[in-house]
Amino acid sequence: MRMYDLIMKKRNGNILTKDEIHYMIEGYTRGEIPDYQMSAMMMAVYFQGMNEEETLQLTMAMRDSGEHLDLSAVRGIKVDKHSTGGVGDKTSLALTPMVAACGIPVAKMSGRGLGHTGGTIDKLESFPGFTTGISADTFLKNVNEIGIAIMGQTAQLAPADKKLYALRDVTATVDNLSLIASSIMSKKLAAGADAIVLDVKTGSGAFMKKEEDAFALAREMVTIGKGAGKTTIGVVTDMDQPLGRAVGNAMEVKEAIDTLMGRGPADFQELCLTLGTYMLLAGKRASGKEEAESMLKEVIANGKALDKLAEFVAAQGGDSKAVYNPGLLPAASLSEDVTAAEEGYVSRIACEEVGICSLLLGGGRETKESVIDLSVGISLHKKKGDFVKKGESIATLYANDRDKLRQAIKRFEGTYGYCETPVEIPSVIKGIVE
Repeated sequence: MRMYDLIMKKRNGNILTKDEIHYMIEGYTRGEIPDYQMSAMMMAVYFQGMNEEETLQLTMAMRDSGEHLDLSAVRGIKVDKHSTGGVGDKTSLALTPMVAACGIPVAKMSGRGLGHTGGTIDKLESFPGFTTGISADTFLKNVNEIGIAIMGQTAQLAPADKKLYALRDVTATVDNLSLIASSIMSKKLAAGADAIVLDVKTGSGAFMKKEEDAFALAREMVTIGKGAGKTTIGVVTDMDQPLGRAVGNAMEVKEAIDTLMGRGPADFQELCLTLGTYMLLAGKRASGKEEAESMLKEVIANGKALDKLAEFVAAQGGDSKAVYNPGLLPAASLSEDVTAAEEGYVSRIACEEVGICSLLLGGGRETKESVIDLSVGISLHKKKGDFVKKGESIATLYANDRDKLRQAIKRFEGTYGYCETPVEIPSVIKGIVE
């Protein structure tokens, strides 16, 4: 078997076999197939596409390129949740304690953020002392005893994906449905869960700007998951404006805590309840949607979800007092309001621009070496559909550096659009792919 022949085969629009795909991925991971040949293959795939079976085999080959997380020691059906990411997406912080309090074990590998906001691990490190640097034995022990453990992704998990993504990133071959879906699902399948619930974002602040593209990606990933023998559900959700009202690491933690206390923003509550419902159904903890949602609301009302978060934070070295007293979390020293330039209904929020403003404040990473300021961020006082008077505060920006604050405010001033007539408030849930 020669890589040259496989490149020509795909270039001419033919279908690659399981053996050919596994040969290609194994050879590239070991360094036996050079970057220039794999670049040619990625470009051929970009233009010719892959069918369902090819996409599944590509995913499985990347999954098998490294270690698999063995969760067999964890009791019960393990359900993982993955989000394609967005501005203000702090979902795991509230959702995982909710489902764990309902009896779904959460054994999760998460990453740090690269871009306008931090990742789940960055946000969790807002709790003083919190660490994801725990051993595999401690990880499994915590899941069995507490119901939650989160650790960082290891380099040994789907290493082919990391290598391929770096190549695609510099060869203009990122934006292909099969390549995106296989990249995400190879890591999810290697992480060892029995079932997967996917939160696929769409809108101005998402990777998939168009709703039809988000549904196509969700269908592709659900097909892969089912082909791999996993219960897989896709939930397509809105990211045409920031999720909730807080953008920034410690600020998002505070909003997640508010949500676990039953007073979070309506859109964020709706998202957590919807994703949680499907996680409970996939984990066979509820017989129907109404029962599942009722269970989730109950653990919020009786405080068990909040207590579960505190238990999890303490188990991984964090100060759990901050769960009950969020004033102990990092806080910025400077703040300034941004006011509305005109009167009207908020018709548009440039979601990605809001994320960039958070980055300018120091809340994200421009490079892997960047140090995040966990205390900075943005609090949105007005969302789509809200009426605002000229000069009324639409947001407050928090910073520790006056120059950064000035730059962020200047950019933020162009993020809102207004109109004279009422605007329909978009639903956060766009649809379900099962």
